[in-house]
Amino acid sequence: MGGVLDKDGSPDASIPKTKIEAKIIEAVRRREVQGSSMTAFNSIILKFPKIDESFRKCISTFEEFDEDGNGSIDPQELKNCFHKLEINFTDEEIDGLFEECDINDDMTITFNEFIVLLCLVNLLQKDPAAENCVGGQSLKATFETLVDAFVFLDKNQDGYVSKNEMVQAINETTAGERSSGMIAMKRFVIKLQLVFAEEMDWDKNGMVNYKEFLFAFTRWVGIDENDDEADKEDDS
Repeated sequence: MGGVLDKDGSPDASIPKTKIEAKIIEAVRRREVQGSSMTAFNSIILKFPKIDESFRKCISTFEEFDEDGNGSIDPQELKNCFHKLEINFTDEEIDGLFEECDINDDMTITFNEFIVLLCLVNLLQKDPAAENCVGGQSLKATFETLVDAFVFLDKNQDGYVSKNEMVQAINETTAGERSSGMIAMKRFVIKLQLVFAEEMDWDKNGMVNYKEFLFAFTRWVGIDENDDEADKEDDS
């Protein structure tokens, strides 16, 4: 499967670097065949508070995975819980997911990284009957909303979002809107364009994959890697 060219003509921009990344891209492309129910990015912006609330309900699941209670999940803890919950992933796939989500390369998964990991597990889940094992049924709608948003942004359905596609989505979202609420949303989506390189395109290849989109999204809705520490301080 060949990669697409980025805006400066590089043919390597969308070539997956790891096996698990290739599986994620393949799963996204399969999902894109179904299309997106979204007609404007505003619809997901309106869901930010509910999505944030849904994410925070994952704290108890995170704490269950964190067997030693040190505030992070190590590779063995992740494997133990996947095996305990009978999630149909091989050890190699679990290791791959861990590496994909361990953005600091410190061999631990923090809470915001864990949220992204849950989203990717949901996307890659082979057995639909097992979807309630991680995160619970209440999260299924949130997971689908995130995939739907990415599919909406990825206009050419290649599994990546380019800056041009983001601009196109922004223009679709803001065209003809005049109310104060819509003006506020317009400012937000314009900000998305301005921060594309810093908050989404981490490897600076001109393309955003689903994992990069998810990490940016956790920041947009307010999930921070220090949230769990703040919660502990509040409880003390």
